[in-house]
Amino acid sequence: MLRLDQKLQNIRAGRYRRSDFIIADAKDSDMGSGVGGTGFLRNPDGTQGRRRTRQEFLDAIQEIIRQDVVDIMLVSVSNLDELQARGAFEGSAVKPAIRANETTDCWGGVRHQRYTQVPSLPFRTADLSRVRYGSSVPQPGAAVTGTDLGLYSVTFNNDLAADVASLEAFAAFRREAAANEFRYFYEVFNPNVPLDLDRKALGQYMNDCILRSLAGVSREDRPEFLKIVYNGPEALEELASFDSTLVVGVLGGGAGTARDTFELVAQAERYGARVALFGRKINLAESPLAMVAMMREVADGALTPDEAVRAYHGELGKAGLVAVRSLEDDRTITEANLKPAATLRAA
Repeated sequence: MLRLDQKLQNIRAGRYRRSDFIIADAKDSDMGSGVGGTGFLRNPDGTQGRRRTRQEFLDAIQEIIRQDVVDIMLVSVSNLDELQARGAFEGSAVKPAIRANETTDCWGGVRHQRYTQVPSLPFRTADLSRVRYGSSVPQPGAAVTGTDLGLYSVTFNNDLAADVASLEAFAAFRREAAANEFRYFYEVFNPNVPLDLDRKALGQYMNDCILRSLAGVSREDRPEFLKIVYNGPEALEELASFDSTLVVGVLGGGAGTARDTFELVAQAERYGARVALFGRKINLAESPLAMVAMMREVADGALTPDEAVRAYHGELGKAGLVAVRSLEDDRTITEANLKPAATLRAA
């Protein structure tokens, strides 16, 4: 049994301990962009250098897998193929997962694009049979050749036509997943176009959309867990406490400060999330390996977010790496959803 499956088993059985908190590295950025999806190398002074090549991006993914701290490595199908050719997951306790669809609001990394200015529409490239069986048709009972776990995302915009299209595509995906013995986790983004909703109302809208979209789904077809935007403590606690069978996870969003990263892990765990799936917060860090290691310490309760920032800077110093921000600046919370609502009102 892989570490992920054991942790999910413990969570669902009511035996959750902080060591069961699941951490995923979302290295699927190429599904929404082109050249920019790999991130960049850093100059000796800590500033941004040239973009990584695809091969250098794969090297970085392999380093995280070898570190053996994350529980899931989320990648594109094409990069999973390359990683498997390298033997990256052989003997590893890290579970590979693929992005199974890429809604149009994910295409923000495409240079000169205008796709994200309108409500999201569903779109899917990955062939589940090929990923699961290495075949163009389902082969029930056959061994897994790629992976049997993927991410499926939906974006609700309070737009009837767009949201119905997204729900119909989600239903079609579930049918194909069932035919291919394929498991999935369910990512629900906040609206990608402006809605006239304050922070509290947005959290309520999203919670209701998530629950409504799963209400008609049979137990066999439900997601392994959720991946959602952290819309503050009240919204997360409401969702996580509503249904004990629903494992809730949070996504990372922008890179932010080191404190933003560790604060999000701590607040997510405190208010009921059991999974953190971070992309840019890891990929754009000065030291992704040190960032992941400190995330684990925070999730386990061994370090507070502020202590983790200090420890992270200590690791950078040991490695001879220059931090992008000063220690004091990196200790600052900059992301609005991590600040108390009273602080936002005062601002």
